[in-house]
Amino acid sequence: MRCRAVDNHLKNGLKVGIGSGSTIVFAVQRIAQKGLDVICVPTSFQSKQLIRDNGLRLSDLEECPQLDVTIDGADEVDVESLVLIKGGGAALTQEKIVASASKELIIVADYTKESLDLGQKWTKGLPIEVIPMAYKVVIDKIEKSYKGTAVLRMAKAKAGPVVTDNGNFIIDWIFPAKVGNEKRDIKYWSELNTNIKMITGVVETGLFIGMTSRVYFGQNDGSVTTFPKQ
Repeated sequence: MRCRAVDNHLKNGLKVGIGSGSTIVFAVQRIAQKGLDVICVPTSFQSKQLIRDNGLRLSDLEECPQLDVTIDGADEVDVESLVLIKGGGAALTQEKIVASASKELIIVADYTKESLDLGQKWTKGLPIEVIPMAYKVVIDKIEKSYKGTAVLRMAKAKAGPVVTDNGNFIIDWIFPAKVGNEKRDIKYWSELNTNIKMITGVVETGLFIGMTSRVYFGQNDGSVTTFPKQ
């Protein structure tokens, strides 16, 4: 799936956003394998190192504020609306900035991320990046206004919370399950995203809405499915 995404959407001379996470490693290796002459803009410290390690041309949004395409992963994809949950790797803000500067956002993921309703597959909650001093205020307001459970993400290899590349904290909000025939379409997620971002102290959410051009899912049998379906 990573090879197909690179083969179908990248060519010499493009300015390319490079996402973060495990699936992107193979996409970057494919770019290097093909010897493509592209300018790469990273979305995290990890992707910056990937670009360097594979001998690709490194740039940033200051030099390249308009990108042709970004290739990234996702934690969950609603295949009907193409709304994404991202941020499991805590790079959501920079990923969204780079994606917003791109003409196309191409997502590569395995079949476990394919969903008909967000929260079905990704059960760790919606990542929300917050200013450190505001994390408890934001948690209280989210739980009071939207129910569910919001928790500060704690680090595994160090004491204390996860700290993003921007020096902020991550809250994971496990939102309530869908009730009955409740419709969670792109309008629903867009309104929720706007409301959460209006809470003082919130930097960004892991909801990517109306940004995705195409998704490639690698299936268990080795085949690849794409959305929107062609």
